[in-house]
Amino acid sequence: MTYTGPIVDAHHHVWRRDDLEWLAGEPVPRIFGPYEPIRRDYLIDEYVTDATAAGITESVYVQTNWPLPRVLDEVRWLADVHAASGWPAAVIGAADLFAPAEDVLRAQAALSPLLRGTRHQLHWHERPEFRFADRPDALLDPVLARNLAVVADLGWLFELQVFPAQMADAATLVAAHPGLTFVLVHAGMLIPGEDEAWRAGMSRLAEQPNVVVKLTGQGTFVHRVDSGLLRLVTDTVLELFGPERALFGTNFPIEKLWTTMPTLVDAWRATLAGLPAEQQRWIFAENARRVYGLTPDRST
Repeated sequence: MTYTGPIVDAHHHVWRRDDLEWLAGEPVPRIFGPYEPIRRDYLIDEYVTDATAAGITESVYVQTNWPLPRVLDEVRWLADVHAASGWPAAVIGAADLFAPAEDVLRAQAALSPLLRGTRHQLHWHERPEFRFADRPDALLDPVLARNLAVVADLGWLFELQVFPAQMADAATLVAAHPGLTFVLVHAGMLIPGEDEAWRAGMSRLAEQPNVVVKLTGQGTFVHRVDSGLLRLVTDTVLELFGPERALFGTNFPIEKLWTTMPTLVDAWRATLAGLPAEQQRWIFAENARRVYGLTPDRST
């Protein structure tokens, strides 16, 4: 049965172009391909229009790589956005986790109760346009480990973004922080043709009970909504992690480069339609509410 209940978007962005050097500057090759159509403001009103047309009722904002000296400004801006619109319901911030970051992280927490965690993109690939981190072994840096201890102390989570070749190191990092929830971004970033390495890495991460997986970003490398890819990723994630550890998100407006929100959400609805209704509700809403500490839905 196709899911018709409320949806929590566990991964989206909004931005003012001029706050982001990577949008305001000259285009360069990036992981998601040409991006001229999104080199503009994408504000909360447009996001809410996109989201509500697809049945989304709540959302989690994920940081958009503001310049590191301005990560407090990002939190302030999101607090103002929420005050004016009621969206998003939660915020994932950013900080330089390869330098002493405790003061910044605690200052962010003091600025806004919307903060639920932080993301520092750690993905590295042999192809330069696919990489964000400056080295493949950044996950083993002791400074990162110390900062993640602060993240855990704040009661936050860490958004983990890595490629399959990094997942063995990622599993080591996760095991060293058993009290911290790690949210694996974009279901481990499967690149077509790297299925075997991806499955092996996902199996390693699935052994760690404090890892949950976002069913997001599957158009990143194929630049379309690919039903076969959605099925492969979903089946593997549910086999290895189970439906209690999977959560849906749109990755808008990145995915807006090749699709609309209703088309994307309907594709995921179709992919998950064979699951029991309760499990669909977990993936589309309740798991995100639990992981991000959102108000439980009292309607059912």
